Amino acid sequence: MMQLRIKGISFRYDSIQALEDVTFTAVGGEILGIIGPNGSGKTTLLRCINRTLEPQVGVVLIDDRDVTHLSRREIAQQMGLVPQDAAITFPFTVLEAVLMGRHPYRSILGGETPRDLEIVNEALRLTNTLHLASRPITGLSGGEQQRVIIARALAQEPDVLLLDEPTSHLDINHQLEILELVRRLTKERGLVTLLTSHDLNLAARYCDRLLMLERGRVYALGTPEEVLTPANIRQVYRVEVEVTRHRSTGILQVLPLSSIEGDRV
Repeated sequence: MMQLRIKGISFRYDSIQALEDVTFTAVGGEILGIIGPNGSGKTTLLRCINRTLEPQVGVVLIDDRDVTHLSRREIAQQMGLVPQDAAITFPFTVLEAVLMGRHPYRSILGGETPRDLEIVNEALRLTNTLHLASRPITGLSGGEQQRVIIARALAQEPDVLLLDEPTSHLDINHQLEILELVRRLTKERGLVTLLTSHDLNLAARYCDRLLMLERGRVYALGTPEEVLTPANIRQVYRVEVEVTRHRSTGILQVLPLSSIEGDRV
């Protein structure tokens, strides 16, 4: 089973300590949700994992391979990233946009191969965007565009899928559609999926485990039931909440009650 191990990652932006001694393991077939308030280090953590940023301390291991020993091309073959603001403004067709995911496998002067097209068509099929292949991506809805961006990441044939707020700016219908897709692909393909989210209820519904960050440190790690407690949320988010289960579905629900004034203790 594929394993992603993060060992003691720390990162600073000049005088700001963004991450400090972050350690956890995620396995294939699992969605690990990364939660925490603004400024807690969620996006920075993803960027350190795929080496967009270089942590000052710590290592990232994919099946015991240190990513610092991999080239950028090799990292792109191992990890697919769906960034928070992934809007494509040039009117590429959907097929052209997803073909960009094959760049880590192509030579500088080489065009796409039959194998590239086969993999891209499969990514389009998996994300239910094959019928959009000839359309300009700029003419799609927000939910359709996000499915295309996920298809582009899948075209990289990654073992690890990193998604930074994949449902931000989407209406509730498209939020559920995207997260159902992510869950299905994670299970079917045995992907290690890391997903940042501001929505605690969606995180509870779709993530197998949650990593809660507070000021760049791991505050809690476990199942949604273990992490999303009133005490944890009060400390990290400074909000009083009620945590219940929906009487029909049994899904964990977080109901905000009031904010808490004052500094954290």
